[in-house]
Amino acid sequence: MTAMVTPLAYEFPLDAALKALKFKRRLYYAPAFAELLCDAMPFLPQDIDALLPVPLHWRRLAFRGFNQALEISSEIRRRYRLPLATGVVRRCATRPQSGLSAAERRSNVRHAFSVRRRLTARHILILDDVVTTGATTRQLGRILLRNGAEKVSVLAVAKATQAGSTGLKV
Repeated sequence: MTAMVTPLAYEFPLDAALKALKFKRRLYYAPAFAELLCDAMPFLPQDIDALLPVPLHWRRLAFRGFNQALEISSEIRRRYRLPLATGVVRRCATRPQSGLSAAERRSNVRHAFSVRRRLTARHILILDDVVTTGATTRQLGRILLRNGAEKVSVLAVAKATQAGSTGLKV
């Protein structure tokens, strides 16, 4: 990974708002989170040329009715004129990461993602709502790098262990 920016800590009241967005369809939170992430964009490298909201498996997407990362990404895409990186899918219906240990999280997403066609973007920004252990973004980053991306960075609303990670090399 080139850089990771997570401006807030995953603690109350932010955790409640993110859970409300994700599990109770409170989509009105997405623009506020997007605005927060737009303010964090200057802390990332300037050569990012595509955005990838963490993909949901089609079953989870059908059940939930939306992808929270995609909802949060809309204002960032518009403001920074970033196209979506397409052709990246979550091919396995993995268990939810919440409640799993770090080792279980790594195992859970080990074969979860695939790229259906060679990527044309050179520096892809993965967007997620929360980074806990980084297992999801690391696995997704590996897949992107194996399929044509030269660099991968991560932007998330919150990090479960500490706030304010900016420009962190991982």
